[in-house]
Amino acid sequence: MNRKWMVWIVAPVLLTVLTGCPKKKPKTPPQDLNVETKTVPAPAPAPTQEVQQPPAPAPAVEDKRENPLLSQDLQVVNDELKRRGFSPDVYFDYDESNLSDDARAKLARNADLLKSQAQFLVTIEGHADERGTNEYNLALGERRANAVRDYLGSLGVTGDRLRTISYGEERPICTQHEESCWSQNRRAHMVITGRANVG
Repeated sequence: MNRKWMVWIVAPVLLTVLTGCPKKKPKTPPQDLNVETKTVPAPAPAPTQEVQQPPAPAPAVEDKRENPLLSQDLQVVNDELKRRGFSPDVYFDYDESNLSDDARAKLARNADLLKSQAQFLVTIEGHADERGTNEYNLALGERRANAVRDYLGSLGVTGDRLRTISYGEERPICTQHEESCWSQNRRAHMVITGRANVG
């Protein structure tokens, strides 16, 4: 009898523990609550703006024959001398630093103009095309600048007015990889870069 009585007590307790307590129903069903509900749409994804990189500018064809560091008055002097027949460039054959007859004729005209304007100092730049090593082209540019300086000196332009510098292949005025372009880069370029202290 005791065992039956125990089973009747333990069985409901076990059943309650295993199944859990029954959930209470809310006193007021949800539809009867006076709460306004509003469906909020999910925010639209922010438009992905493609950051467009501006197209890379085409490399500017830079005319390096004129020195951008020249003062405005010296630039005017260079322009005026060119108007009077001064040839800022003489050209050379491939791998040569000897002056051609055409180069000598231009330099003779330049020498006359420079002697009539004794207050101006001249820088002679030696240039080469891209073929050959940097070291070789610097040396070649130097030989070309020196050939022009020496010839102007032989025509009466005093050496203290003439300065030389070699840029080798570093300052091309034409960048195509062909002979028509290379021939423009094999040059000596003359530019008025200062005034002598006269008096």
